[in-house]
Amino acid sequence: MSRDALGWRCKFAVVAPSTNTIVQPDMEAWRPEGVTNHFGRIYVPNMAVHNDEDFLALVDAIGGELYATVDRCKTMAPDYLIMGMSALMFWDGRDASEKRMADLSEHAGVPVSAGSFACEAVLNLSGAKRIAVISPYMPISDVNVTRFFEDCGFTVAKFVGLRCNSPIAIAEVQPDTLRQHLLEMDGDDIDAIVQVGTNLSMVGLAFEMEEKLGKPVIAINAATYWHALRANGITDQFAGHGRLFETH
Repeated sequence: MSRDALGWRCKFAVVAPSTNTIVQPDMEAWRPEGVTNHFGRIYVPNMAVHNDEDFLALVDAIGGELYATVDRCKTMAPDYLIMGMSALMFWDGRDASEKRMADLSEHAGVPVSAGSFACEAVLNLSGAKRIAVISPYMPISDVNVTRFFEDCGFTVAKFVGLRCNSPIAIAEVQPDTLRQHLLEMDGDDIDAIVQVGTNLSMVGLAFEMEEKLGKPVIAINAATYWHALRANGITDQFAGHGRLFETH
């Protein structure tokens, strides 16, 4: 079978909101030789988000444009689809999210990796049971993220919601702010820390804090790209991006 000259191992379609500036550079940094990432932007304005109602409107706006974005990506015949946005795949618990992902995969015609299920897989690898979660979203999303992880069998012992007031504001949260929250969330009763929200830049900090705290600190973009690589039999390991890419 003929293969793409550059993506001869795998061509990923990566879809994320048009306001997202973090997913694309994150995932390019992990791209092995023979794998190519092809970015599809889900149109969404930089909406003001001050409460749960605003956040629900944002989620609806993204969901309404998702399939059209996937359709554009399908024209380059991807081997696999990566969801570079997380809220939709946590919503209403694990069963509903699994159904939503199955419907998306059927529409796309290829398998899908999503951050919620990728984080579940990484947590299961680590053996973690009690987790802390940090999120850039509003309380309604915190409820749904907590429900998803508890459906997966984990105890969400601590949760920090940053309440970012727009999609672009998420990417403007700086490492020092996140570092302080992680230190405050940590404790002997916490087995692992999970970051959700793909426009929150935390992959470098997660690597740093994993070493400092001596426990898994899972950045959702890292988990998602790792999950997609491994789902396609690509087992390359490389240093500088955390234990996940070095040992699993």
